[in-house]
Amino acid sequence: MKGLRWLVSVPIVVCLLAAGGFWYVFMSPFGYHPPQRPVIDSRVDAQDVFVYGTLRYDWLRWIIMGTPRGVRDAELPGYRKQALDILPSDEASVTGEVLTVSPEALRALDRYERLGVRYRRESVKLADGSIAWVYQRIEPE
Repeated sequence: MKGLRWLVSVPIVVCLLAAGGFWYVFMSPFGYHPPQRPVIDSRVDAQDVFVYGTLRYDWLRWIIMGTPRGVRDAELPGYRKQALDILPSDEASVTGEVLTVSPEALRALDRYERLGVRYRRESVKLADGSIAWVYQRIEPE
């Protein structure tokens, strides 16, 4: 009977700790304070964000910001992907997706990417000529 209690209790405790950690990192007012105020124009109803890494997973996007208004395949010329970052490269291009998001969803993405701490958000021109935000890693000092 004691072993059964442990068998049931341990997964429940692990799930609660994981949920608490997720809340602290992505949703609480305590886990993240951007060093500067991010640029988000609330008057613009929808903004495009080019994603090339973990944000291409539907389930992760749903957890972070809900469902984006639109998703389409895209290509970013003049960059190459290196691990968790994209770097300028004349001969290369990065494939990814463009998410069309609300200002609230953009704030959630900024928090996920730790805007100003781990990543900066830059405006880029995609292969189809459209303009989108992209997150680029900040070099550690």
